[in-house]
Amino acid sequence: MNRVTARCALLLILSVPAFAQASSFAGTSAGSASAGSAGSSASSDSSSGDDKLVLQARDDAAGFVASAGRIRGAQLEAALRVLRERNPQAQQASDLQLAQAILAL
Repeated sequence: MNRVTARCALLLILSVPAFAQASSFAGTSAGSASAGSAGSSASSDSSSGDDKLVLQARDDAAGFVASAGRIRGAQLEAALRVLRERNPQAQQASDLQLAQAILAL
């Protein structure tokens, strides 16, 4: 039960920034073309780049999980670093748990 609870909490932590990014994108794309481009550049920050980095690591995460941790790709390594820097709870999770959470996004 503890493992399931920890995994659910980790999934929630990882998915919240993705939902926030989607809603901020929807809000900035509602204006005119010139206002939309200015709004989207103003609303982007380092966290949106971090979210993309994590999502781009899915292939590496799949290889890592399938190989029981023997295959470690550069994108997965970068995503793990970002997750641990951004989320204190992710610091307590193993690389395998984080890779599984990335796959669940």
